[in-house]
Amino acid sequence: MSPETIIAPTATTNWVDQLRTLRERHDANHYHRGGLLEWQRVEELFKDMERENQLILHAVGEGIYGVDVEGRTTFANPAAERMLGWRIDELMGRVIHRVVHHSHEDGSLYPLKECPIYAAFRDASVKRVGEDWFWRQDGTGFPVEYTSTPILDNGHPVGAVVVFRDISPRLQAQKELQQALEEVESLKHRLEMENAYLQEELSAEYHFHEIFGQSDAIKAIVRRIGMVGPTDANVLVTGESGTGKELIARAIHQSSTRRERPLIRVNCAAIPKDLFESEFFGHIKGAFTGAINDRVGRFELADGGTLFLDEVGEIPLELQGKLLRVLQDQQFERVGENRTRAVDVRVIAATNRNLKTEIQEKTFREDLYFRLNVFPIESVPLRRRLEDIPILAQEFLSRACQKFNRPALALRERDVVTLKAYHWPGNVRELENVIERQVITADGRLDLDLSGPDSVTSPVATQTAPARHFSGELMTDSELRELKKQNLQRALQMSGGRVFGDDGAAALLGIKPTTLASRLKKLGISPGLVRDS
Repeated sequence: MSPETIIAPTATTNWVDQLRTLRERHDANHYHRGGLLEWQRVEELFKDMERENQLILHAVGEGIYGVDVEGRTTFANPAAERMLGWRIDELMGRVIHRVVHHSHEDGSLYPLKECPIYAAFRDASVKRVGEDWFWRQDGTGFPVEYTSTPILDNGHPVGAVVVFRDISPRLQAQKELQQALEEVESLKHRLEMENAYLQEELSAEYHFHEIFGQSDAIKAIVRRIGMVGPTDANVLVTGESGTGKELIARAIHQSSTRRERPLIRVNCAAIPKDLFESEFFGHIKGAFTGAINDRVGRFELADGGTLFLDEVGEIPLELQGKLLRVLQDQQFERVGENRTRAVDVRVIAATNRNLKTEIQEKTFREDLYFRLNVFPIESVPLRRRLEDIPILAQEFLSRACQKFNRPALALRERDVVTLKAYHWPGNVRELENVIERQVITADGRLDLDLSGPDSVTSPVATQTAPARHFSGELMTDSELRELKKQNLQRALQMSGGRVFGDDGAAALLGIKPTTLASRLKKLGISPGLVRDS
């Protein structure tokens, strides 16, 4: 119902009174009987109009009330009573602004002179307000939209009629819609992150995609994977670099009920110290310099799936407590955000370091160790399962020939003997590298000479220190320093100049990457120069 069409009951009552006065005057002047009947019919007509207006006011769902020029209530319909919590007789004659419109939503005073309802008859114009705040009798408030329409008498405003409705449902629906849109945007962003991560994983070169071998060590690993895979237990995979710890983690994930969700890998050795928290838990825009957008962390990406923490021993001590909390409570906060997020993540951790020693040296938390080491699996080095070398070598040989578009090559018995005689400090990764290099350089057949100048590494016998060291003679301090320097340089050559990571020089030497970096700096050795030499 348009506010402009409302006939206020007060105004209608005045018309009826005026008609009654005219009729009395007519009676006093002895008007003829026909004229009196005509006036009675007009009076009944206006009474009918008033009754119809009252029925309309009772029927409409919007709240309606009227005010005079002083702002005092002249009428109100039942819908207004229900919404405001006041009876009509309690509102009549009161300045309604002081009753229902006295304050803003935040409780601050709403001056009468700023009220659009009064502006309607001050300016003799209709005022429409899309969102405002009314107060109930019990002191609670609710959002409203309303229209204030002036009542004019001979062109002069004598009051206003206000039509209002409670817009709480609409605002709630808008809020829910906004939340839904934000959730959709968050899911979209998460899906984009997952897709980007999976593309990154697909483009990476994995050393092998299945567990090959017939040794007792491999059979034991497969059995343990079969036991722990279907559970949600955390797993700690230990072993030297290049033994296939990530392969074990992937096999556990694929044998679990989480295989439909992603396995998210985090190389803890490659994350700068000040970015660990953001990498794990994500951050919001503006959380720190450079945080130009919200970012989903690895834990959130792995929700419902598995998180593989490679080289978990590299996590800084001060951040291990936060990781422990997530493992215990499955809850975290993004950097710069107060909102707590819940996740369902299984963690598989891997390390080539002795974490028990790290615990004794106070560089790794014991409680975190026990939280990770629910089910331990050792990834056995290649030298302890020599019977697997022919199977692995043949698999790598077939793949390398296909990868480099070379004719198929056969692995001869003497090649197997040569491979088994080698110590393989780089384990399976080194074996794959050796086979690939042989395929690249082969001229119709393999020529496995691991002691040659083109070899990636040398056999154990060629890695010995100078003869005088083993003859029992003492070494001078300068000779000892030179020996250490040569040893570090050799480790850098074997690792391709890499200090960090599974196949880094620090892992080959069995020391912390930070310790190695300090020694290299002290000796004036540049990893890049050693790699390129």
